[in-house]
Amino acid sequence: MFRNIMVPIDGSALSRKAIKSAVALAKLSGAKITGFHVAPAYKFNVYADYVPPNFIMPKEFEARAKKVAEKHLEAVKKEAAAAGVKADCYFATSDFPADAIVKAVKKYGCDLIAMASHGRSGLSKMILGSETQKVLANTTTPVLVMR
Repeated sequence: MFRNIMVPIDGSALSRKAIKSAVALAKLSGAKITGFHVAPAYKFNVYADYVPPNFIMPKEFEARAKKVAEKHLEAVKKEAAAAGVKADCYFATSDFPADAIVKAVKKYGCDLIAMASHGRSGLSKMILGSETQKVLANTTTPVLVMR
């Protein structure tokens, strides 16, 4: 059935539910799990002679992003280990999470994307968009959407 299931996570309660469902499916189908987190890209916020009080250097930003990613990805590792499922975890930085997910699916050879959707509708959907919908629109890999 499936050999490598990508689980993009953002640390939300919904993405933690997606982890549980993806691991259960992986166990049933003999697949492995690929956990993936997208952190925002570094932004250089210095204007002329003004340096904002919350300014951080790129290396510090990278270290913080890695720490947060590892925390989120630890949930994937624990759930997979408890079920006896192999799991590899990765993270990337990007201002476009859906694009990063689609690229990672190809890079890591995933044949299913199992991800959560907040299920927004109406104006909030139009304004906020949906990373899940963007992934669906930009991949040929099957996507299992969980609410």
